[in-house]
Amino acid sequence: MTALGDLIDIDDGTVLVLGRELDLAHDQPDVANALVHRAGETLVVVDTGVTAAFRAALRTAADRVGPWSRALVLTTHGHPDHVGNNDLADELGVPVEHYVPARDLDQMRDPESYWVRSFERIAWAAPLPAPALAAKVVSLFEPMRPFAATTRTYEELPLELIRIGSLRFTGWTFADGAVRVLRSQGHCAGHVIVHLGDCGVLHLSDEGNGACGAMYDADQVKIQTVLGAVARLFEEGEASILTDGHTFALRRGAEAVSHLDGLLEQATALQAAALGLTGGNGRVRPSAFTGRYAQAVADGGVGGANPNPMFTAMMALNELGELGLRPEPDDDADTPWSRPALRQEGSP
Repeated sequence: MTALGDLIDIDDGTVLVLGRELDLAHDQPDVANALVHRAGETLVVVDTGVTAAFRAALRTAADRVGPWSRALVLTTHGHPDHVGNNDLADELGVPVEHYVPARDLDQMRDPESYWVRSFERIAWAAPLPAPALAAKVVSLFEPMRPFAATTRTYEELPLELIRIGSLRFTGWTFADGAVRVLRSQGHCAGHVIVHLGDCGVLHLSDEGNGACGAMYDADQVKIQTVLGAVARLFEEGEASILTDGHTFALRRGAEAVSHLDGLLEQATALQAAALGLTGGNGRVRPSAFTGRYAQAVADGGVGGANPNPMFTAMMALNELGELGLRPEPDDDADTPWSRPALRQEGSP
């Protein structure tokens, strides 16, 4: 069993700080894992989680990997379980840089609106109206401090072409190239992953969080593409240890490749199951589809971190979109989804 703030030593200069699972029934926020690493004289903190207890664990980890004379705080994406202690950057007592993805700025400034948009899509499955539910969920993460005095967006820096082995990414490098921030943008619009070249760690953050992304701004193709690319990095020996935002363990070498392949296999199996659930004419109501889809998720054990009925409903809608279905014109969130006609009426 692990507990919030437990530390896993990866090497003398790298520590994984463990978070915890979401428990909505007991008003317990989830907390994402964080990486604390020393690259030369630079302290590198990848995500800051949330809660005072986790903040204290980050400070302990930073002391453990020292000494350092400057600091770099990197945010992988803007979800509240990853950003709540970002103002820790102001307390480190050394010159510090903090970067966040530009495409996630809006949700970091106004997380309730982000979650309202997500919950409005599943009004038929939510226990409260979207605004009230969003306010309740966000309140679990208070106090949330996503910005520091030095916060900038990655996109204020020149975009780089980054070659790692046979693969090419775009992103940004830090600490004389030892830290690589790679654009992925699958789990949500601004998501990045982080490669620590000197210790071989690839931090996937939430790109591996289940076989199908749940958020309205998730991109399934990008999720699957980055999973395949990361597997290739391990096969080529360019990465040796896989960490992520919600798995409380390390995966090394072949185990990491098997895990990534498994996620891709789950994604294809789940989409195949979803296709069968749409029926012959491909016209379904989300509420009816989600009930059957939830069973397929449970049978396959592919719900990802923090599984709950609302996230499953959000996944179901994204799966329908992946199959080419679209909601029919209606103000009702449970309006049927169907395939658009291939030809306009009256066309030859």
